[in-house]
Amino acid sequence: MITCHLRYVLDPSKIKEFEHYGKVWIPLVRKFGGIHHGYLLPSEGASNIALASFSFPSLAAYEAYRIKSFDDPECQAAFKYAEETRCFLSYERSFFRPVFE
Repeated sequence: MITCHLRYVLDPSKIKEFEHYGKVWIPLVRKFGGIHHGYLLPSEGASNIALASFSFPSLAAYEAYRIKSFDDPECQAAFKYAEETRCFLSYERSFFRPVFE
């Protein structure tokens, strides 16, 4: 299993738009075989940082999801929404291998 962890730099005036963006992506990740662990939006502390994590069975499964997402109409609509609203300014993507009990 591999977990993709995203760290977003947000426009603090567009938190509602970013929350909508996140809610759109959760079922899309599931659609392609992933498990979404949710988004974490700013509360106390920094007002412009959000986090998200989701897992796929393997890096190959994640890469297949990425390729398919570029042709999927729902994913394309989500990409377009982010571009139009500019609800985040940038993001960093890191990959982890989870360890369970």
